[in-house]
Amino acid sequence: MGTKGLLSSFVAAFATVNIYAFCIKRDITIKLPKEVPGAIAQNFRDIFAFSFSILFVAVIDVICRTCLAVPFANVISTLVSPLFAAADSYAGLALIWFMIPLFWFMGIHGPSVVKPALNAALFGNITTNLATLQAGGHPALALTENFGNYIGELGGTGATFIVPIIFLLFMRSKQLKAVGKASVVPVMFAVNEPLLFAAPIILNPYFLIPFLFAPVANVLIGKFFIDFLGMNGFIYAMPWALPGPIGTFIDTNFQPISLVLVVVLLVVDFLIYYPFCKAYDNVLCKQEAETLAEEEAEETKAVKTAAAPAVEAPVVETASATEASAAPSALKGKDLRVLVLCAGAGTSALLANALKEGADELGIDITANAGAYGSHYAIMDQYNVIVLAPQVRTYYNEMKADTDRLGITLLSPKGKQYIDLTKDPKGAVAWIEENLEA
Repeated sequence: MGTKGLLSSFVAAFATVNIYAFCIKRDITIKLPKEVPGAIAQNFRDIFAFSFSILFVAVIDVICRTCLAVPFANVISTLVSPLFAAADSYAGLALIWFMIPLFWFMGIHGPSVVKPALNAALFGNITTNLATLQAGGHPALALTENFGNYIGELGGTGATFIVPIIFLLFMRSKQLKAVGKASVVPVMFAVNEPLLFAAPIILNPYFLIPFLFAPVANVLIGKFFIDFLGMNGFIYAMPWALPGPIGTFIDTNFQPISLVLVVVLLVVDFLIYYPFCKAYDNVLCKQEAETLAEEEAEETKAVKTAAAPAVEAPVVETASATEASAAPSALKGKDLRVLVLCAGAGTSALLANALKEGADELGIDITANAGAYGSHYAIMDQYNVIVLAPQVRTYYNEMKADTDRLGITLLSPKGKQYIDLTKDPKGAVAWIEENLEA
């Protein structure tokens, strides 16, 4: 039941559901008369499927104990332990935290692609490190879940903790300063989608190099601190959204040297990101200057037009902005239940909260909740609208079949649009209304 059995549990789960499907499709079951209550009859229908599943894993377990002298729960971790040892090397760590942001840069949620195959090591090494520390030794395994969260992904994928601060303090463009202001707090808690899609960093060639190599630099420096400076490897499984500097300090058993590591990482990340941020800032400043010049020209033209003799025109009464926002909405009186999904229920909470705030301002009854993709299956039928955040848009076609079957409206805004909606509560409600009408 420990972490080393994770991969073997995947095998057991795969075998169980396929054996069950095999029995159901071929009607290998025990049928009882229709007078027997359904709950009781179902137990008998499942007997063969359950029995074959247990027999299957039992046979495997006997074979493993006979041939390899280890139980089935440990055989896979035993066989792949050389791979995990290689992954804990400098080259292995660099490759892992190069691939994660590479997938993200292309719009694919990197941790969901790279980490599943490493879960046994990421969590198993935590147990090993803790046991080593309790025995009086030095926990030296770097490849752990929170080492990735707090070191390789400091501030979120791409090690972006320092980037909003760079935008706020050192950039001149209005766009980057606005993005820095909006994203600095979420990024501290590793929710960096407002930064990734609003700057944007994703698919932006100016940020490709720092986005890929800042995490690599971080993990290599972190492993150096563990190997040569006596810092502990991470010993606890803690929430990924804990701010990286705090998480690092706690997870190394409150070692002061971990705070030194955090300072070094922030300095290194600053040096990596700053030149590219500055280059992008120069481009935006030029674009903003051109836009301002065009607006001034339009304003001058409008002033000249207004100075010409005016032709009296009929007065048309128009509603004020306040009256327009208070206009009756088609959503009033409707039972609207919205579920917003992202990878970890962090980014989705931003839009869910915006919808709640907008509904309160407009006097509309909307239930809006946030969730993580993958944990939604048991609750999705309780909602009539589901919104996929940009990081899980790749699952749109897969999910569309389920939502169509249940009569649920499925929506998926793009990156910048999603971020704009999270900052505009009334606009978020209007966007939902427009899509429902369409």
